[in-house]
Amino acid sequence: MLWTIVIVILALWLLGVFTATTMGGVIHVLLVIAIVLILIQVIQGRRV
Repeated sequence: MLWTIVIVILALWLLGVFTATTMGGVIHVLLVIAIVLILIQVIQGRRV
């Protein structure tokens, strides 16, 4: 589930790269959210 969300956010970010003039800072917010989710997954994965 978490990986699906990360993939969707990254896809939206890549789409935003091509439409940067209309999206503005929203793309960067999506990228930060994707990175945070990946870090959470890595941290939780190490606690076994």
